[in-house]
Amino acid sequence: MDVRMDLARIIIKELSDQQYIYLREHGGTREFPIVIGDNEALAIDRRLKGQKRARPMTHDLLADVIEQLGADLEKIVINDLKEHTFYAKLVVRQGGALMEIDSRPSDAIALGVASDTPIFVSEHVLREACGEVI
Repeated sequence: MDVRMDLARIIIKELSDQQYIYLREHGGTREFPIVIGDNEALAIDRRLKGQKRARPMTHDLLADVIEQLGADLEKIVINDLKEHTFYAKLVVRQGGALMEIDSRPSDAIALGVASDTPIFVSEHVLREACGEVI
C-alpha cells in the first residue's frame, strides 16, 4: 500500500553538499528526511517559489517534454529503500497508457513540486525510514 505524503520542509545549508527534504504523512505524524544534492535542493526551492529562469533548467525541460508529448505526471512513488538509498518512480499517463519511469526521489520531487503532483511512499519504505519495526 502506498501512503500519501507532503513535502514538509526543505533545508538548504550553504556550507554543505548534503541538503535535506522532509516528507510527512498526509494527515498523519510520520516524517522522515531524504538527503539530496545541492542542485536538486535549489531546483525544488526555486520551483516551489515559482521562480522562472530565462532558459529552462533540467526539471523545467523534462516538465515541458512531458507536456508536449500530451502526457501528465500523475504521481511520484518512493517505492524502495536499499542500503540507505531511496528509489522512486514517476507515474506518467499518456492517453490511456500508464508508464512508470525510474527516478531519484529528489529529481521526481523537483519535477513534480511545481504542479502539485502527489507524492506517495510505499508502506514498507515509510516504516523503515521512520525506524518502525517491520
